[in-house]
Amino acid sequence: MDSPTDAGNPLIHGLEDRPPAAAAAIAAFQQVLAMAVGTVTPPLLLAGSLGFKPEETGRLVSVALLASALGTFLQVRRRGILGSGLLSVTGTSFSFVGPLQEAFKLGGFALMTTAGLVAAPIQAVLAPFLPHLRRVLSPVVTGVVVLLIGLSLIPTAMFSVGARLGTHPVSVSAGVAALVIAVSVACQVAGPRWLRLGAILAGILAGCVACMALGAVKSPDTAGLPWIRCPQALPWGFDLRLRSLVPFLFIYVVSLLEAMGDMTATARLSGVPTHGADFWNRLRGGVLADSLTSVASGLFGGLPNTTYAQNNSVIQVTGVASRRVGYWMAGFLAVAGLFPVVSAWITVLPGPVLGGLALMLFGMVAAAGLRLVAASGLDARSMIVVGVSLGVGLGLAAAPEVTASFPGVLRSLFESPISGGGVTAILLGLVLPGRAPETPSKSGEPLS
Repeated sequence: MDSPTDAGNPLIHGLEDRPPAAAAAIAAFQQVLAMAVGTVTPPLLLAGSLGFKPEETGRLVSVALLASALGTFLQVRRRGILGSGLLSVTGTSFSFVGPLQEAFKLGGFALMTTAGLVAAPIQAVLAPFLPHLRRVLSPVVTGVVVLLIGLSLIPTAMFSVGARLGTHPVSVSAGVAALVIAVSVACQVAGPRWLRLGAILAGILAGCVACMALGAVKSPDTAGLPWIRCPQALPWGFDLRLRSLVPFLFIYVVSLLEAMGDMTATARLSGVPTHGADFWNRLRGGVLADSLTSVASGLFGGLPNTTYAQNNSVIQVTGVASRRVGYWMAGFLAVAGLFPVVSAWITVLPGPVLGGLALMLFGMVAAAGLRLVAASGLDARSMIVVGVSLGVGLGLAAAPEVTASFPGVLRSLFESPISGGGVTAILLGLVLPGRAPETPSKSGEPLS
């Protein structure tokens, strides 16, 4: 039966529905397409900036996909105190790229992965106290963080939109990206269920067909790749230094904040109450799942993970919020991680195709942040928190020469717009007079 989303659009498959296998597989494939590129991008960015060898990059990408499979499985399964029971997906966190680079320069792969591994349990330590942190982690704060996630990622999407397709001018690339968006939006608003289910996939296929017609689709170089790559415990060794550990601890706390905002948005879109004991148990379970996933990722030589916001946009577009789709996602991601040839194909989708998809989804993430902020009403106090936090987060990110003079820990916090704006929002929420309003439920009741 159809269920209403928070936005008023009917869900085709609600949280506990059991979609037909074909519908679940299509929805899961679209979710994977929406987040897989984001999952492998941080290791690819690190590889480009730090000069990793191809086999080192390949191992990081494989572990990133396997960690996403594990995290998604834990989230949707929800057994005992572990997992949110929502269609929440996890992936490599962009927030850690700066500290990861610094750790690598200081101690190589061993220090880079060990810092993420050792710091990850801080989320599990904080998880039981989430209901007592409501004033700190208010709807305004979570909304600011989600808004900054979308705003900070939009420029990244535009770089992909402008990627050249062979000898064709950039205007052609922009046209392909516009085609992806147009087809996805048209399918979303057309009405029939099968079109909504395939909206994102249709946009990607349309973009790929256009790129093929332009002669701009290349096959990946799979020569020399192993048939299967199994994870190995501590493949880089173990190295721990306090100088690198402290920034990771801070950003894991901010990552917890992001995850809470993402899961709250997912709950709203899924028609789940965002108040009461069960809701807080979902948040605690989701944070615990994120913590365990990051521990497992670090143990096998990977990077920190967090709950992603992109899947909320996919739920809005497709109308599918069934958590059982997550099992299909975990399977697809595990296959991509175990078989290097599969993961290689993920990384060669044309840039304008991925850019068009990312531009639409990241914009919808920012819109979800605005909705979270507006949910509690924008009084004068909230306006100050939002305005100053956005100014600090985006302003310092645009002027790296300012943060370059900060001490190491502060530089790690404020050079990222997400962490810088999030920390500013937390501090303002604590020091400004007055009490931040609780997140209202659909019925108007506060969180309890």
